[in-house]
Amino acid sequence: MGGLFGRLGVRRVDPDDKLSVVEHLSELRRRLFIAVLAFVVAFAVLYAFNEWLLDVLLDPLAPEYRRLLALSPTEPFLVILKVVAGAALLVVLPVLLYQLYAYVVPAIGEQTRRRMLVIVAGVSGLFIAGVFFVYFLVLPVALQWLLGFAGNDFQIALRADEYFSFALTIMLAGGLVFEVPVAMLVLARMGLVTAQQFRRGWRYAIVIIAFIAAILPGGDPLSMLLLMVPQILLYGVGIWLASVFGRPAPWTRGESAPASETPA
Repeated sequence: MGGLFGRLGVRRVDPDDKLSVVEHLSELRRRLFIAVLAFVVAFAVLYAFNEWLLDVLLDPLAPEYRRLLALSPTEPFLVILKVVAGAALLVVLPVLLYQLYAYVVPAIGEQTRRRMLVIVAGVSGLFIAGVFFVYFLVLPVALQWLLGFAGNDFQIALRADEYFSFALTIMLAGGLVFEVPVAMLVLARMGLVTAQQFRRGWRYAIVIIAFIAAILPGGDPLSMLLLMVPQILLYGVGIWLASVFGRPAPWTRGESAPASETPA
């Protein structure tokens, strides 16, 4: 049992040890195998529920638009594969993040390991929260506004591939923009940006947030506003995380280190 967990968990090495190129490649191959295996298993399981997944993504559409067009014999099959792959990626995201962490940080203490597991859970939770936020709030509003924009001037028929690509893209983008606090925390922990700098740059941050909301699929004013509000709130959360867990810049730490040393 211990050997199994040792192979699946974080590799423990002494701080003074250096892994050879062969050991690095072996570790990378093992992590990739676990990640791919998890994705394949999730894909196989979710493929059995592909009709339910399609119904879930069609639910934000008004009933009159749910009869989608397929313009090639292979389009329904490829659309199903795309939807199932997106759902499988969402399900195995915590596993993928942990494998990435376990490969990048092999020599790690027990306390830091627990802390990093919390970070992996936080990153996964924020991404999933962003996907759900877009699905339940942004996507229905964007579809209602876009499909009703032209009134009765157009006969609208949605193509299956284009609709599902639109829905998956905006949901993926929503998950990514919810990672703003994590990115700010990483920069603060590296000492590259301080909480004070984040506070002083709030005007620039709002401009960038508005730009991101504008270029995302949808683009209508209401969905832009719905995307901007949580991003601004998450920016505030990122400032708080940077103020609590941030570190001084590396060059500052380097200068202060000799001063703290005292001769024996």
